[in-house]
Amino acid sequence: METKWLEDFVSLAETRSFSRSAQLRHVTQPAFSRRIQSLEAWAGTDLVDRSSYPTRLTAAGQTLYDQALEILQSLQSTRAMLRGHNVTAQDVVEFAVPHTLAFTFFPAWVSDLRVHFGHFKSRLIAQNVHDAVMRLVEGSCDLLIAYHHPSQPLQLDPERYEMVTLGQEPLAPYVRPDAEGRPLHVLPGRAGAPLPYLGYSAGAYMGMMVDLILKQADTPVHFDRVYETDMAEGLKAMALEGHGVAFLPYSAVARELSAGKLVSALTPPTQHLQITMDIRAYRERPEAKSSSKPQGKVASKQAAAGKSAAQALWDYLGQQVLA
Repeated sequence: METKWLEDFVSLAETRSFSRSAQLRHVTQPAFSRRIQSLEAWAGTDLVDRSSYPTRLTAAGQTLYDQALEILQSLQSTRAMLRGHNVTAQDVVEFAVPHTLAFTFFPAWVSDLRVHFGHFKSRLIAQNVHDAVMRLVEGSCDLLIAYHHPSQPLQLDPERYEMVTLGQEPLAPYVRPDAEGRPLHVLPGRAGAPLPYLGYSAGAYMGMMVDLILKQADTPVHFDRVYETDMAEGLKAMALEGHGVAFLPYSAVARELSAGKLVSALTPPTQHLQITMDIRAYRERPEAKSSSKPQGKVASKQAAAGKSAAQALWDYLGQQVLA
């Protein structure tokens, strides 16, 4: 049994909606349903009454819900205590970052910070979007860095979490060039000759952004999906080998574009087939942390002293936005 199944179940019990909970947990509804079914298989009984709407828990489900709240709270408290003992890491700023940003934006961003802000120690936790967000929610990182677009906002309560915008990132289609430097494939393709398409797996954040681009397109785009993965770096590798068209964030392909290894797959009639996302940093508000379950005096002092580096960095980022 996985703890994320309990987290899914608690969300379902509180929203009473599979679709809403799937959205909050940053997974597709089929994947969310499978995880609830896995929990029921582990429990050996039905936990959800699927014959009613809104969704209701069975008697067994209500019992598990009460226990799950205690279990998850106990795990979070234990983690907090263990982290409090880790005095040697007190001056390390911990970042939770989705894989794409971890490979592309983050290294150059940290290099720039060390020039203008100063040297600091950091730890990068690279995960999928959902797990990176959960790192922040569970208090397992200092800062979350993630993409943002109004059509797919992160479900973070603004009263508990604050954010600053670090920059913007275009997402557009790229392809390998031929021997003369021309793109092997250009959008929009034709119904009788669809373009080989390298796509993101269902539920991936970038995939949802590409879906939005194509949905809003004035020109019909003809694709034949020949490959998919949930990581932009994987799509880029396939595009470099000439396997098809891939929608990629600019920071992932900047070097390849300069070297002529990749080129835009857009033509003048299809220049609109791209989108710009914000890159944002999030953290839990200090006042929200202080309202949580109180720690011991020693642990509280260690946490306050240890995270001064994270606070100084956050203050700097805020000043850059105001400048």
